[in-house]
Amino acid sequence: MARYTGPKTKISRKFGESIFGDDKSFEKRNYPPGQHGNNRRRGKKSEYAMQLAEKQKAKYTYGMLERQFRNLFKKASADNGITGEVLLQLCESRLDNVVFRMGISPTRSGARQLVSHRHITVNGSIVNIPSYQLQAGDVVGIREKSKSLVAIESSLANNSNVYEWITFNTATKEGTFVSVPVRLQIPENIKEQLIVELYSK
Repeated sequence: MARYTGPKTKISRKFGESIFGDDKSFEKRNYPPGQHGNNRRRGKKSEYAMQLAEKQKAKYTYGMLERQFRNLFKKASADNGITGEVLLQLCESRLDNVVFRMGISPTRSGARQLVSHRHITVNGSIVNIPSYQLQAGDVVGIREKSKSLVAIESSLANNSNVYEWITFNTATKEGTFVSVPVRLQIPENIKEQLIVELYSK
């Protein structure tokens, strides 16, 4: 199963925002990585550099590598909607992302691990594919044996995020993917139009 396993704070510093969740190291050094840090003179970025940076930010945010992300873009391009918006909607509909949004895990990488270790169910059946695309109305839950896991209970206790397209019942530890979010509802700071322009070259 392909995923990024390198240093995360360095990536966050590169983009100037904490894209992997809370990061104390990033808060201490929120300037670009490298020997010269803040002092390095950075010229104006080219159009291509900005497009590439936006694509990489989206890939790291949602925990995907190039081939998977490109395939998702092809799927978005074939859809009738606005390509950039559809791309983000497909990313948000991934099972690992929805598990993260529901607060079952504090990070997307943690959510990915819960899914691949068979702790998560969709409509009552165990699904261990993090990239599984949810449909509106799908019920995501925690497997009965896993409901008492300390990591899950701790994450749910500390979660205060509420999203309009997701409902979650802390008593039954089940949530519903009510609908595919529209662009305004997706909080990620991603300029999807730059990604579309990059792949359209």
